[in-house]
Amino acid sequence: MAFDNHCKIIGYEAALPLIKEWLNHDCANVRRAVSEGLRIWTSRPYFKDNPQIAIQLLSAHREDPSEYVRKSVGNALRDISKKYPEMISEELNAWDLSSKEIKQVYKLAGKFLNRD
Repeated sequence: MAFDNHCKIIGYEAALPLIKEWLNHDCANVRRAVSEGLRIWTSRPYFKDNPQIAIQLLSAHREDPSEYVRKSVGNALRDISKKYPEMISEELNAWDLSSKEIKQVYKLAGKFLNRD
């Protein structure tokens, strides 16, 4: 919540460098603070108008070494899929599902998508 508030104060677009820095931090708790703190990402200014950027930022962590972070990423993408199912489907369809880590995020992110 504090991270989201900071981003809100300075503006989400202006906060992009900080968001990226924290998403790439060595500490899993810091990475998760971003993925959870900005949920629902596409309800936030800037990401509401640029959902693809939120999807790209989150998807880059689909194979995060921390299960804790992967679950958060999958759940955040699932949230986005409620408003932008086509964008999430397109993203998920491009993933290589050869690792169990990516499969875990894929399953969480695609939970509400109709896939045949």
